[in-house]
Amino acid sequence: QRSLQLHQRVATFTFTFHRRSKHQHQITATMKTVILASLIAGAAAFAPAPKTASSVALNNVLGKELGAQAPLGFFDPLGLVADEDQTYFDHLREVEIRHGRVGMLAVTGWLTTAAGIRLPGMEEAPFGFKALSMEGLPSDVRGTVPLTLMSVYFITNFMQDSTGENEFPGDYRNGLIDFGWDNQTDEWKDRKRAVELNNGRAAQMGILGIMIHEQLGNLNDIGLPQP
Repeated sequence: QRSLQLHQRVATFTFTFHRRSKHQHQITATMKTVILASLIAGAAAFAPAPKTASSVALNNVLGKELGAQAPLGFFDPLGLVADEDQTYFDHLREVEIRHGRVGMLAVTGWLTTAAGIRLPGMEEAPFGFKALSMEGLPSDVRGTVPLTLMSVYFITNFMQDSTGENEFPGDYRNGLIDFGWDNQTDEWKDRKRAVELNNGRAAQMGILGIMIHEQLGNLNDIGLPQP
C-alpha cells in the first residue's frame, strides 16, 4: 500500500512538473513573440519613409542626364544632388570628366613605360613610383621630374572653359579646335560623350588599382610587370 501511495505521488509530481514546464514554455514563447514584435515596430518607426516615383531615385531631371546608364542608372548614394541643383551637378560632372581624362592619360603612360618605351636618353629611367626618384641616373634625366609636374600644371590650367561658350561640362575647345564636332548629330555627340565618360570612370579605377598593387608588390599576379 505504501508502495502504491509512493507511485501515485511520483506520478502526480511528474504530471504537475510537465504541466508547469509546458506552461513556462508557452510563456517563454509568448514573451519571445512580444519582444520580436516590439523590435520590428521600433525598427519600422525609425525606417525612412518610402520614396515616391518623383523622388531622386528614378524620375527626376538629373536621372535623364548623360552617365545615368545601366546597370545602376542614376547613382547618387551620398545624396550630393538630392536637391536637383543643376548648376552643382554640372560642376560635379565637369570634375568627373577632368579626373577621367587624367586617369586615361595616367593608365596610357604607365602601360607605355612599362612596355619599355622611352624617350631618347631616358632608356634607363624606371617606371611606376620609382620614376619619381630616379636614383643613380644623370641629373639631366632626373630633371624630367619637374617637367612632368609642370605638364600636370599645364594640363590643369588648359582644361577649363576660358571663353564661357562651352556646349556641355568638359567642353574645352574654347573656339580653337573642333575636328568636325559641330557637324555631327546630337545622337552621335551623346554617344561619344558617354564613351568618354565610361572610359574615364574605368581609367580612374584602373590607375588606382595599379598604384595599390604596385605598392603591395604583386602586380605580377594580375599580369602586369612589377617595377
